[in-house]
Amino acid sequence: MKTINKRHSGMLIAFLTLLFVIALVSIIGWIVLKPEPIILQGQAEATEVRVSGKVPGRIEKFMVSEGMTVNKGDTLVLISSPELNAKLFQALSAEDAANAQNQKANKGARVEQIAGAYELWQKAEVGVKLAEKTFNRLQNMFNEGVVSAQKRDEAEANYQAAIATSKAAKSQYDMAINGAEKEDKLAAIAMVNRAKGAVSEVESYLSETKLVSPINGEVSEIFPKRGELVGSGAPIMSIVDLKDQWVVFNIREDLLTNIKMDTELEANIPALGNKIVKLKVNYIRVMASYATFKATKTTGGFDVKTFEVHAIPVTFIDGLRPGMSLMVEYEKIK
Repeated sequence: MKTINKRHSGMLIAFLTLLFVIALVSIIGWIVLKPEPIILQGQAEATEVRVSGKVPGRIEKFMVSEGMTVNKGDTLVLISSPELNAKLFQALSAEDAANAQNQKANKGARVEQIAGAYELWQKAEVGVKLAEKTFNRLQNMFNEGVVSAQKRDEAEANYQAAIATSKAAKSQYDMAINGAEKEDKLAAIAMVNRAKGAVSEVESYLSETKLVSPINGEVSEIFPKRGELVGSGAPIMSIVDLKDQWVVFNIREDLLTNIKMDTELEANIPALGNKIVKLKVNYIRVMASYATFKATKTTGGFDVKTFEVHAIPVTFIDGLRPGMSLMVEYEKIK
């Protein structure tokens, strides 16, 4: 009997051991073969503005440094451009000359010229009176038959010539009084406006030698060094707006089942101590063909497109900076 009981006890222990081994192997297999959770990794991006000038010049002075916070309108850099200063001097000189011509046209002739024209007119009037008296005498004498018709005709011609001379002198006097013609005055005004336009153009270019910040943000990078020559349109520095950020995910199309516009995502930020934040999808667009996953099977498979998905923070995330990674567990997306 004892032998039989020992045999039964040994079989029971062996059976229990086998069950334990099977259970242990099953647990280990489940752990090993358990599918890894799908993690969607995104990267924070932010609006970045590159500051550049319209005119070439040499960097005279930086008013800010990298990492500094600036406000819209703050002066960032001063550019030296002696050529523009010379052009401004030329434009101002041309404006002065145009103003002088305009004043001359509006003022008219000088006092001396007006006086001279008046005296010539008066002299011509005296000649008219003399010629008239002479003609009247010869006319009376012609009527009495004392002089010939030739003499009377000559006196009449001199009288008419004197009248014409007087009229011409009077026209010269009136022209001196009235000044330049209307068209000349308009042309002088046009020259002044043209000169003012040239000055305004140069001044607008000179304003580009003092560059200001177009947005509120942080200076992320400065490209040239002080004293270096920069060309027209060359970027001088970048400013990033940390209050206008979003997260970019590259997601295969077979994972877009629960991701739609306005879908809320829960993400953690490793760089901020795995801080949990809320994001909202606001942009979905297919990427170029180079981002397509090619099927490895000739049958039963298909090429999987990759979509670029943008999500914006529901609330402002303090400490989030461009380039930081954000992790989203796919299974938690509803």
